[in-house]
Amino acid sequence: MSKDDDVGLVRRCRNGDRSAFELLVRRYQGPVYNAAFRLLGNRDDALDVAQIAFLKAFEGLDRYDSRHRFFSWLYRIAVNESLNALRGKGRNQPLSGAEAAPDTEDPARRLAESQTGRILHHALDTMELEDRVILTLRHFVECSYRDIGEILDIPEKTVKSRLYSARQRLREQLQAGGN
Repeated sequence: MSKDDDVGLVRRCRNGDRSAFELLVRRYQGPVYNAAFRLLGNRDDALDVAQIAFLKAFEGLDRYDSRHRFFSWLYRIAVNESLNALRGKGRNQPLSGAEAAPDTEDPARRLAESQTGRILHHALDTMELEDRVILTLRHFVECSYRDIGEILDIPEKTVKSRLYSARQRLREQLQAGGN
């Protein structure tokens, strides 16, 4: 959906049309949940965070700046809530376990993909939270550099730099685990 569609729906929400917000929820509930799940690794926690993010977005619609994408603003809320949930538990919550690989004809390939997924997720689990967030947004949620910058409130060049560094640390982590 386009930014203009979202801005129009937000405008309708601000004018009292709750059905417009329901459309925004339907549009973004999957991506918000998925981002929270990738950061938290727990379905129930991800559902809670998604619900809180939408509630906070609804309550804060007056603070939304239509010069930015609604998607990025909402994701920032969801990422912040995910980070709060992780901090509230006093530990780094592991990322989601390797998701089931799509069915292929080759069982050996499925096994390798599953093992690779577990290794990758284990390596991500041990990384600093800042690295996990930026890698998750780019590679699991598939956000653009621009979107990540808006979500994390940092310049796009900083996104690229942090992502490069996080990838290097992930590579080192994977190599260390493979020895």
